[in-house]
Amino acid sequence: MAEDTDQEDKTEDPSERRIEQAIERGEVPKSQEIATFFSLAAGTLALMITGTVGLREFVGSMRGYMTNAHAISVDQHGLLALAQYSTLTMASLLAIPFIFAMLAGIASGLVMHRPIFTTEIMMPKLSRLSPLAGAKRIFGKEAFVQFLKSLLKMIIVAAAIFWVLWPERRRLDTLAQLNPLRMLDAAWGLTLQLLGAVLAIFAFVAIADMLYQRHSWRERLRMTREDMKQEYKETEGSPEIKQRIRKLRMDMVRRRMMAQVPKASVIVTNPTHYAIALRYEQGMNAPLLLAKGVDAMAMKIREIATANDIPIVENPPLARALHARVEIDQEIPEEHYKAVAEVIGYVMRLRRRAF
Repeated sequence: MAEDTDQEDKTEDPSERRIEQAIERGEVPKSQEIATFFSLAAGTLALMITGTVGLREFVGSMRGYMTNAHAISVDQHGLLALAQYSTLTMASLLAIPFIFAMLAGIASGLVMHRPIFTTEIMMPKLSRLSPLAGAKRIFGKEAFVQFLKSLLKMIIVAAAIFWVLWPERRRLDTLAQLNPLRMLDAAWGLTLQLLGAVLAIFAFVAIADMLYQRHSWRERLRMTREDMKQEYKETEGSPEIKQRIRKLRMDMVRRRMMAQVPKASVIVTNPTHYAIALRYEQGMNAPLLLAKGVDAMAMKIREIATANDIPIVENPPLARALHARVEIDQEIPEEHYKAVAEVIGYVMRLRRRAF
């Protein structure tokens, strides 16, 4: 129940980072049915390649023993030699199908996921020794699904065998009356039919299991909202820390900006809500915006300007436009040249009158 409750809390799809971490740990979707199908298909292919030729060679090699069975010593050495010869002969016959099946089983994993190399899955974990965890594995949902799959496969394979052999029931009665080679050919044909039917069924079973395992794997990796927040903190940083850093950066910008205000040639105001500090000297391409601010910041700029005898000119439309369009340490754009030139010209005339 606790496991079901935990799973219900996982309402969010797994993030790319969570998926990558699971793959690095070796937690990837696995389908035993895919491996079984590939191995069975490869073994069947190998048997088709060797065909009845390998069986005929096996029968031929054993014929000598069968013909001269009366001459075989029944003591320990004689029976051991017979067993060794039979085993080696059978092994040579099944070597190619076995190798094909083994390689196909290894390659079947590529259908589910890319190759991974990790030792974490082999590390000992105390949770694996937990009786409760073992009981969940035995009586849990996954164990029940595996039981149903095994039962379904047994029923399907039995049905396939019945479907293939039932029409041949009369023919099977006469097999014992055939000579060994003809009986071998007939048995080989029935074997291929059985393997073909089983392979066709296992193909559907493998595809269905692959889709189920992928879905189950992603379900296990689903995240709660707390998991999402924790991952965001780990990857992007804590929001509180980011806000603190942003505040520090803004404070640094403000201090640097206020240090520039005494160098301004004129302050353009709204008159109370906006304040723009401009600087212009002979030889400059265009006036430069040194500082800008609204409300409390604007008041601070005006205070510094007053303390440093910098002219303050009220021009609300120009102040609002420059605050919205121009950033600190940027030149004034051409569309504002005329309005700014009028302000600077007015300031210069005031200075000439003062002298």
